[in-house]
Amino acid sequence: MTAPERASSAQPTGSVKRTLFAWLLLPLLVIVPAGAAVQYWFSARPAIAAFDHALGDTALALANLVRIDDGRVVFELTAETERSLRTDQTDVIYYALVDPMGRLLAGDHELLSINTAEAAGELAYLDARIDTRPVRVAVRGVACGSGACQVRVAETMLKRERMLSGAAKGAAATMLLVVITLAAAIAVGVTRSMRPLGAVGTEIAQRSLEDLRPLEVTAPSEIAPLVNALDRLFERLRHATQAHQAFIADAAHQLRTPLTSLKTEIELALLEPHAPDVDATLRRLHAQATRGARLAGQLLAMARSDPGSQTAEPERLELKEVAGAAADEWVPHAVAAGIDLGFALAPACVRGRRFLLREMLGNLVHNALEYAGRGSEVTVRSYTDHGTPVLEVEDNGPGIAPDERDRVFERFYRAEPRDGNGSGLGLAIVREIADGHGARVDLLDPPGGTGLLVRVRFPNLSA
Repeated sequence: MTAPERASSAQPTGSVKRTLFAWLLLPLLVIVPAGAAVQYWFSARPAIAAFDHALGDTALALANLVRIDDGRVVFELTAETERSLRTDQTDVIYYALVDPMGRLLAGDHELLSINTAEAAGELAYLDARIDTRPVRVAVRGVACGSGACQVRVAETMLKRERMLSGAAKGAAATMLLVVITLAAAIAVGVTRSMRPLGAVGTEIAQRSLEDLRPLEVTAPSEIAPLVNALDRLFERLRHATQAHQAFIADAAHQLRTPLTSLKTEIELALLEPHAPDVDATLRRLHAQATRGARLAGQLLAMARSDPGSQTAEPERLELKEVAGAAADEWVPHAVAAGIDLGFALAPACVRGRRFLLREMLGNLVHNALEYAGRGSEVTVRSYTDHGTPVLEVEDNGPGIAPDERDRVFERFYRAEPRDGNGSGLGLAIVREIADGHGARVDLLDPPGGTGLLVRVRFPNLSA
């Protein structure tokens, strides 16, 4: 699994953006209804007062038509005036003149049921019902001899109800517009404010493990400490990488030189006259020294295949050339092992690091030569499959059992049978190098059905 594919250990505990939205929008749940109620109150109350004022003016006008003539109440309302009084496009108008004894002197008897009496010169308003219909009533007290007559004017509530409905809808529409505007402004503001964080994450995600340059982002003051902390972390990682590279160089010198010298000394000892009983011991020592030298080389190769340890920049390479250059190194080993090593190389262009690709191919060929057995055949191929560069190493040896093909990529694991001098690192190194190049390694059955086919598919450069 490559580094970008590994699951992150950081578990998200929430969203900053959602938190900001919640704290900014939740107060609107209180403010908007309160604002709508206040707007409704201040728009409906003057309108209701205006309706009452008009109704009261009518009651005052009718009261002015009442006079006392020889102790008798006279109400001078002509037919034309009454028609004008009752004319209304929306509501029904009622009026009545009631004497101090509660008797109807003029007008509509429906208003007799209203139980109210006002002193002369006083004006009052009240709500009542006429035939189950709600009405608004204005009552004016008029001096009538020893008592006070009551001038009552009422109208149904249709205009008022329509006005109140319109005021409610207007308040709701206004508050809805306010909510939409504020929500849009908050959304834009929060999104724009969070954009620098996204820019930081995008730049880090697009970088390779060896790119430890300071972040090139413009950050506001709230995010600047995070950017500065990341830059300091990258600086520490650069120093650690340099120390790691120095260790690799020292280890290469300290491990390879004595092991190579030991191997050479043993070879010289085998060439010199020696007692027959020590020949087997010298050969075992030579085999172990050879294995130790290769193991040291593999460990160093694995360290160098780590993306964080790579300093050379990837370049455009031909797998045909990389494999061809390895032929001179491995053909003598194949001849010594009694194995027919062949190359079927076609152009296949990849982007990578030459020394790592040579190390990967070297491990594949070494594994094939080590385990295929004397008299077997090993073939190295490079070709392009529908634009995808492919590198293959095939042998007709004993192969690897299907249930062990995943485990052989583990470090130091060796599949059955464990013949040969392998260390169990070869395929692990192959997987590490392939992952670093974005390639995929598959262990397959060859077309002939015997042996093992290792196929490495690289990314398509034209994709």
